[in-house]
Amino acid sequence: MNGVRHAARYEARLLWSGNPGLYALLQAARHTAPIQRFPKLGWVVTDPLLARRVLNDSAHFGMAGEGGVGHLWSQLFGEEMAQFFGGARHTEVRTRARDLFTEEGARTLVERCQGAYHQALAERLAAGGTVDVADATRVLAGRTVADLLGLRLDTPSDDAYREIFAAGERLAALAMGTTASTVLPAGVLRQARAIVTDITRGVEEGYRTAGPDTILGRCRQMGLGLPMTRGLATLLAIAGTETGASGTSRTVALLHDTGQQAALLADPGLMANTVREGLRVATPAPVIGRSVTRDAVVGGRRLRAGERVLLLTYLADNGAGPFDIRREYVSQTRQLWFGAGRHLCLGAAVARTQVARMLETLTAAGPYQIVARRPARRVLVPTYASLRVRAA
Repeated sequence: MNGVRHAARYEARLLWSGNPGLYALLQAARHTAPIQRFPKLGWVVTDPLLARRVLNDSAHFGMAGEGGVGHLWSQLFGEEMAQFFGGARHTEVRTRARDLFTEEGARTLVERCQGAYHQALAERLAAGGTVDVADATRVLAGRTVADLLGLRLDTPSDDAYREIFAAGERLAALAMGTTASTVLPAGVLRQARAIVTDITRGVEEGYRTAGPDTILGRCRQMGLGLPMTRGLATLLAIAGTETGASGTSRTVALLHDTGQQAALLADPGLMANTVREGLRVATPAPVIGRSVTRDAVVGGRRLRAGERVLLLTYLADNGAGPFDIRREYVSQTRQLWFGAGRHLCLGAAVARTQVARMLETLTAAGPYQIVARRPARRVLVPTYASLRVRAA
């Protein structure tokens, strides 16, 4: 029990340091009804079944209107992007890219672009050195995005991959003030477009030359234009870096802080449970926004077209209890941390594989211990700025 409280304190510190406004909203919403209207925010949902009901109902709820992430992207990339989030093109892209994100495809991808790096981490730990897991996740996220997009870096290095991550982090940070409104001020839009130019500087060449086993190659094959491809590449750079890095480092910390390493080492068959529990408790995307496109009734409340809905997935997922690698599958949450419905995270298998690969690396020679940590400040996705570990 002490370990559970210990882990909860660190998680609370991450949430507060990363986004005090989000932390305050989560604290306030813990004591409200499963669906409640908040002044200036709109409808707030904390129940996992109601959240899934909204995410699965594309006839009444959308991403392109005020409150949805598609609204942010349409301001950056134009009306074509807004139509993409709710149109047939979105379904086509997901269908054509799905084979890249199967369980087998995820294992192949992670080993191809991360395997050598993990080997170096394991050797460093075995030699008595320390590893900064948070920094490693940033490098690995950059490697994965570059591989998936088929980007050719002028000078491939850890710093180059860190920069891919950092650019995505800067863009994501501009969205921190959009909880109450997803309308971006002109100054923020200018900053965002400058960052997008930086993130996508290799996309044009990749679009021409990338192979069919990359996202850029598939976009070219489908005849998706370069502007739309830039938008998708930027979306992937955010989705494939921020949340993956957060989920990985926080699962490493949760396993350590709750004292459950011994159970995993004694029974490696618990790895899948450990990964699922880490992602459930961390819920790297703690809030998902939607706009109400048609009047609907949810949880006995009538939602009007034009209103906003905030799904507090962090509370919905954590309602099942604290981190426990022996916990049975919880059908109510059912990987809600990846979303649900037509916009369920396409890279879910990659995220799970990345977390498992890191845990395997850190426990290869036995348990690990955290020797220092520092939460990231003013970030969209709560995470560690530094998480230093060594073999115990």
